[in-house]
Amino acid sequence: MRKKSYLRALGILLTLALPLLLAGCSSALMDPKGQVGEEQRTLIITAFALMLIVVVPVIVMTLLFAYRYRRGNDEAEYKPNWAHSTAIEVVVWFIPCVIIVVLAILTYYTSHSLDPMKPIEADADAMEIQAVSLDWKWLFIYPEQGIATVNEVAMPEDTPIRFRISSGSVMNSFFIPALGTQIYAMAGMDSNLHLIANEQGVYDGRSTNYSGAGFSGMTFKAHALSSEDFQAWVGKVKASPDSLSFDQGYPALAEPSRNAPVQYFSDVPSVLYDNILNSFRKGMPEKHGNDGMEQSAQSKESVNAEAAE
Repeated sequence: MRKKSYLRALGILLTLALPLLLAGCSSALMDPKGQVGEEQRTLIITAFALMLIVVVPVIVMTLLFAYRYRRGNDEAEYKPNWAHSTAIEVVVWFIPCVIIVVLAILTYYTSHSLDPMKPIEADADAMEIQAVSLDWKWLFIYPEQGIATVNEVAMPEDTPIRFRISSGSVMNSFFIPALGTQIYAMAGMDSNLHLIANEQGVYDGRSTNYSGAGFSGMTFKAHALSSEDFQAWVGKVKASPDSLSFDQGYPALAEPSRNAPVQYFSDVPSVLYDNILNSFRKGMPEKHGNDGMEQSAQSKESVNAEAAE
């Protein structure tokens, strides 16, 4: 009896302390910093609330039934021959069906409105950043600025970003939780992801697809900056003495390494991303660099000729 009193007091204490313990937790998905992330948060909360319409009554009725028909309650009505209730059947089938229909409509609508390949409408022009997953690091290429970085990406605030995403190795998944959708990075495939940061800050980015022993260090920081700070950041990268091309520097960079530090490259050819893509196409990864580009052009000509025939 005394032991039960201790356990009951401990349970009450833990319940009261739970809000304080959870106060230190944070969730990037529930505290988004971009338009896409906000729409996804609304979708999650809406779907969760709809499902609670079924879950909460079930929990409440389970507790009420257990209390009402407890062993010591002689006032509860006893119906040993009860077998069917039309009213109950209507409720337990109609409400879940309505919820499923609403969820289906919601899913159809958001599947199109949150399509990762759909450009984001904004006052500013979109900017392109190319992201390549390597073992075990992220390479970010800025074709308009002619620069590249490793494990650090920066973007101006309120500017739509078109991420072109691929892999120089095995499959990974590109994800900045505070901004929204994740999308897979696969060798030879050119995926597109449109995101926008509506609030300045530094957000965590990572791969969410396990890719080997160095996976845990495959993280990066995403900096959402003002236009002036972004230009200053570009200037800092351009001041780097290092350059990068598919034939010079990239082969060494693509070698597996763990917990790779941030690196800046001030001079990067605009065809680097396409070179990486083409190196995996047609099942002939040994054809790199300009040869790969030439081979791709020949392949397109061949396909066009076949289509013409």
